[in-house]
Amino acid sequence: MTDIVHRIGIKAPVAKVYTALSTIEGLAGWWTEQTTGASKVGDVASFRFHLETGELLGGFDMDVMELSPSDKVRWRVKDGPAEWVGTDIEFSLSRQDDFTVVMFSHRGWREEVEFTAHCSTKWATFLLSLRDLVETGKGRPAPGDLRIGNWH
Repeated sequence: MTDIVHRIGIKAPVAKVYTALSTIEGLAGWWTEQTTGASKVGDVASFRFHLETGELLGGFDMDVMELSPSDKVRWRVKDGPAEWVGTDIEFSLSRQDDFTVVMFSHRGWREEVEFTAHCSTKWATFLLSLRDLVETGKGRPAPGDLRIGNWH
């Protein structure tokens, strides 16, 4: 199995970072504008990605598995690309100096493939978007996210 792991520090209180990770409005502010569903344990959050032209690139449905306001958000992918289905996505939060540190993981990939590398880079760009949203009030959610190649 293969995992994607990233770490980012955000100059903001844990509660503000948690809100951006655990609410539909917060997620739409840094990951994709097309975020719907609910953000309670046992619910499903849905994420769709479009080009600026409106063309659908794809999407994911996540079971909300855990919401712990002081330290964690965890989802399990229930629908989307085959490589993602059954994987777990987790944001663990801690306070270090003036930063809320987000330890991100996307665990349980069956194998390391080119799509894994693409998703790792995209996760990094979206974590920077999360930081921007929390620190400045403006993230770069899809479809206005950073383009990294021919897969977007």
